[in-house]
Amino acid sequence: MAEVAPRLHALVEQLLGAPFPVRVRAWDGSQAGPPDAPIVVVRGRRALRRLLFKPGELGLARAWVAGDLTVEGDLYTALDLLSGLIWQRGEDARTLGRALRDPDFRSAVRGLLKLAGPPLPPAPPREEVRRTGHLHTRRTDRRAISHHYDVGNDFYALVLGPSMVYSCAYWESGDSTLELAQRDKLELVCRKLDLRPGSRLLDVGCGWGSLAIHAAREHGATVVGITLSQEQAAFARKRVADAGLTDKVEIRVQDYRDVADGPFDAVSSIGMAEHVGSEKYLEYAHVLFALLRPGGRLLNHQIARRPQRDESAYGVDAFIDAYVFPDGELAPVGATVGQLERAGFEVRDVESIREHYALTLRRWVARLEAGWGRAVRLTSPGRARVWRLYMAASAVAFERNQIGVNQVLAVRTPGSGDSGMPLRARTWN
Repeated sequence: MAEVAPRLHALVEQLLGAPFPVRVRAWDGSQAGPPDAPIVVVRGRRALRRLLFKPGELGLARAWVAGDLTVEGDLYTALDLLSGLIWQRGEDARTLGRALRDPDFRSAVRGLLKLAGPPLPPAPPREEVRRTGHLHTRRTDRRAISHHYDVGNDFYALVLGPSMVYSCAYWESGDSTLELAQRDKLELVCRKLDLRPGSRLLDVGCGWGSLAIHAAREHGATVVGITLSQEQAAFARKRVADAGLTDKVEIRVQDYRDVADGPFDAVSSIGMAEHVGSEKYLEYAHVLFALLRPGGRLLNHQIARRPQRDESAYGVDAFIDAYVFPDGELAPVGATVGQLERAGFEVRDVESIREHYALTLRRWVARLEAGWGRAVRLTSPGRARVWRLYMAASAVAFERNQIGVNQVLAVRTPGSGDSGMPLRARTWN
């Protein structure tokens, strides 16, 4: 039999209709492809069966999570080289239908089927979400949040570091430390919200309590932090107690739709709105508007995608949906601003910090890789692989302007028109 890697590399190029820019090493030890490129290691025929039975991103993700595929060399370079060929090609029914009418494509599929061996579809890795119920009910939202955040506080501490901030840091320079950049982000949020002694803040999706603690300790605010994760809440409450701030910070396990003790002077929503979903986003905006006093401010920190010519064609990223953020959705920043305005907000500032998230993610990946053995023990080999791929691929996506992240500052401006904002914008910088 001919060596596997040259056959496989040629078949992939035939399938894609383009050069395959990475090197391949197959289970028989053979290699093929550009000599100085990162190496995609195909550990066995099962990897091919995963790709054939679930073509596109989900099949690749399953092979990666199961350990059937891995990368040797620089993972970021490999993802950058592959992103235009695989993740941006589309995998909807129309795309697949056109491909199946191509004789070269069908020939390549037959060649891969022969290489893959007996056509038995492997079971998905156990880390994959099993989905039931309607999207974005209170029950399904709790389940989705639990899948993502209840991985274990020790695992998150390993990845995030002492700050325990799981959102984009704010970097004065790329040489800064992760801890300092996260502190600067917390301070930026507090300044944008104009927090002062006695200000009442609602932190929606409070995570492990870092913003709540910073707002209370550094600005004298009284804070209610809410999360749907039991593990986060327990960890945050302990941190609040250890900081001596139980008189200023309350952590609740509560859905934002169930908060009934407004009004608040300020609302922060940092990295939470991606979980809301397009159908529920206007409701989300209305709820936060109602929870603010007239003149109160909202800081909505949210990942955004690029707009599409046909927005009805938008589909949730298959890997992210199955393994990372179940039921999460991204929207263009313009759509987010529009929904906030429809709810009654006056949007006063939009700051893109896209490059900041790429820097943050690279630091998180470095921490994960440095503590790989412990990460595997704290979760599972598959879960650790999910996080490595998710964070590295996200860093590349931010760097390539495929996705962005924005802080939108909005005010519940009263009928008098007095927003309470300074004449000069960005005075918090």
